[in-house]
Amino acid sequence: MPGGPAVRHGLVLLVTCLALATVVAAMASLNVALPEIARATHGSQTELSWIIDAYSLVFAALLLPAGALGDRFGRRRALLVGLALFGGGSGLAALTTDATALIALRGVLGVGAALVMPATLSTITGTFPREQRTRAVSVWAAVAGASAVVGLLASGTLLELWSWRSVFLLNVLLAVVALVGTLLVVPESADPDAPRLDLGGAVLAATGLGVLVYAVIEAPTRGWGHPLTLGGIAVGLAVLGGFVGWELRRRHPLLDPRLFRNRRFAAGSLSITCQFFAFFGYIFVIMQYLQLVRGDTALVAAVSVLPMALAMVPMSRLSPRLTDRFGARGPWVTGLVLIAAAMAAFGGLDEDSPYALFAGGLLLLGAGAGLAMTPATTAITDALPQSLQNVGSAVNDLSRELGGALGIAVLGSVLGAGYRAGLDVTGLPPQVADAARSSLAAASHFGGPVAEHARAAFVAGMHVTLLGGAGAALLAAVAVAALLRRRSGGPAEPAADPRVVAGLPQPSTGDR
Repeated sequence: MPGGPAVRHGLVLLVTCLALATVVAAMASLNVALPEIARATHGSQTELSWIIDAYSLVFAALLLPAGALGDRFGRRRALLVGLALFGGGSGLAALTTDATALIALRGVLGVGAALVMPATLSTITGTFPREQRTRAVSVWAAVAGASAVVGLLASGTLLELWSWRSVFLLNVLLAVVALVGTLLVVPESADPDAPRLDLGGAVLAATGLGVLVYAVIEAPTRGWGHPLTLGGIAVGLAVLGGFVGWELRRRHPLLDPRLFRNRRFAAGSLSITCQFFAFFGYIFVIMQYLQLVRGDTALVAAVSVLPMALAMVPMSRLSPRLTDRFGARGPWVTGLVLIAAAMAAFGGLDEDSPYALFAGGLLLLGAGAGLAMTPATTAITDALPQSLQNVGSAVNDLSRELGGALGIAVLGSVLGAGYRAGLDVTGLPPQVADAARSSLAAASHFGGPVAEHARAAFVAGMHVTLLGGAGAALLAAVAVAALLRRRSGGPAEPAADPRVVAGLPQPSTGDR
């Protein structure tokens, strides 16, 4: 598609990156406000998990069909509708004090984000000339990676000045600016040859993920052995299995499962999913630990995680050089092992742990993420031919959002179960006992022995939770090492394995 003047391309890049930063930052930024939200809404630990995860879950479930809709009917239209939903939902969320309403509105934000994120990258690839496209995509990737940390810092600053509502009002401001910018400078682009949306696949994927995550998040309240918990997990997995079977029979599937026969593609997808599983689960837990156990302010808690970024940036730059020299397997697996070591170190924190121990874990986490993220992303894109690059981009995004949603669901659920199991409410009045069981924030309101016992129970639950995150990262390291092993002393699997690509439906440039 022909592009406009160079200055217009710069403005398009600015606006699309602002829209991207707005929806990516929202995944992490609200974690800083969890203690305040718990006090304002009287939300339980389970409801806090839902407040965070409703966004990520809807985002992940709708990412592929929303991207396909944008490619078919117009990326500019997708941006405008998505930003309007995101901004409108944020405005309503700032006005509510009901936990259930807040969960529902976070789901609305997830719908908007699912329309925005793929449309930003597709707008760049669809409107920028080839000689400018690589640089523009690299800027897009940098913004996608840095926005979570920026969101934490912005939220911490706003919470110092006002309240948790300001986090949503910032969303409104950013969405309005991005929407106006889209109207003024972003050209419409679409793929008229894009196939029809695989509606059946979209419904199966969203239903399966929704049922599975619901069962996991509600497990601490109902019990892991409760029939509804076990039945929900079984039904969710069965529906996702049905999604795989459905996609295998489609001429233009939403996501062709046969792509995962390529070991590098499978390794990259698994690695990114597990990395974000550990990362977002860790953010959900650690922000409550810093504010409710250590007593840090929201801003201090946000600033406290900066050492992670200080290690991540240089290691991200070093990772491609190490890959060129030693191959992807060594740096990649080393990065995942460092992430596991960091999560295990966090699992040893208690109420009186020095900040130096926490900072050391952050440096390990940042270094590991920096080493592992680049080869994982490159493996996904390099494993596919040019005709399937949009699919690779979509799978990379999906792996991030799905990993984050499952991390918050699973690790948040483990934390809730551990907290309730470790909390001793013997002798407390029923109302006080029920409030203390609901969340650490509610227990902290009573002070004295109740708050002290609740903090100890939270720390005990946190130990198990973060060790679970360490296990996920270590499992990913073992899987990646196995998938990238050389066969019979021969070379590793080629980037675009013809045995995998042959026979797949070859989509148009907008096919997802």
